[in-house]
Amino acid sequence: MTAPRLATFGCRLNAYESEAMKGLAQQAGLGDAVIVNTCAVTAEAVRQARQAIRRLRRENPQARIVATGCAAQTEPASFAAMPEVDQVLGNAAKLRPEAWADVASGAAPRVAVSDVMAETRAPAPLIDGLGARARAYVQVQNGCDHRCTFCIIPYGRGNSRSVPAAVVVEQIARLVGRGFNEVVLTGVDMTGWGADLEGAPRLGDLVRAVLRAVPDLPRLRISSIDSVEADPALIEAIGAEPRLMPHLHLSLQAGDDLVLKRMKRRHVRDDAVAFCAQVRAARPEAVFGADLIAGFPTETEAMFANTLRLVEECGLTWLHVFP
Repeated sequence: MTAPRLATFGCRLNAYESEAMKGLAQQAGLGDAVIVNTCAVTAEAVRQARQAIRRLRRENPQARIVATGCAAQTEPASFAAMPEVDQVLGNAAKLRPEAWADVASGAAPRVAVSDVMAETRAPAPLIDGLGARARAYVQVQNGCDHRCTFCIIPYGRGNSRSVPAAVVVEQIARLVGRGFNEVVLTGVDMTGWGADLEGAPRLGDLVRAVLRAVPDLPRLRISSIDSVEADPALIEAIGAEPRLMPHLHLSLQAGDDLVLKRMKRRHVRDDAVAFCAQVRAARPEAVFGADLIAGFPTETEAMFANTLRLVEECGLTWLHVFP
């Protein structure tokens, strides 16, 4: 029996989840299978997942193909309609050992997709690495309570749920013990971490707890954050903790206030500029990347010019642009 093969699309969180699913599937005895962890962030991402499934079927005619991830969660019927797909597994189930046991035994229905909005926990199975990657991704949070007009992800991942700090620390200590020198904290809405936990801790509290509890970790990074929700403890940690890397990726999306309003974002352009200045005051070597959307409906050339100016005003050095 061969070990399951993983095909992963999309974000760092998906990369962590694929490693976790590989372990869960192996423990359940699932062999001769290809697990496709899809992404739904754009229509192109969904198209690429479908294309990959067709190719993987040609390359693995006898394997069982399991489609999971955000696109499988938001479009279960369309993936189930693909003759190449044997099983559709929703995001609510994909990190649960019993779900993979059912898949391996044949007890699972062909489409096992439940209401992800009903989920109140963020399962975080421990992993030992991330394949051949030099840095490890660790899930600290899943889902999002916001409803930006351009974003489908809350409907694929549900509302915000936090992984308790003790579980995060245990996972990072495990990875450091296996030789990883760099860990990236990842989630869907990172600055939403802790709101559903007792005492409502903030992301800065988690960062401090990790660095304090795992002194042998050389480098800690934070993946994409919503700058307007960054807490004072996080800013303080950026300035005071040399092991916290001064590289931040910001979910900005636009630099025009009317476009931001139509996106239902929670900041205005001045907030973004002020945040970058605040962080640089605390850590002069800090550098920033950002997500931006070009051509948002109703955006004019003048509005887009405001976004271009924001790149310069914030001193952004790397852009992830959604056309």
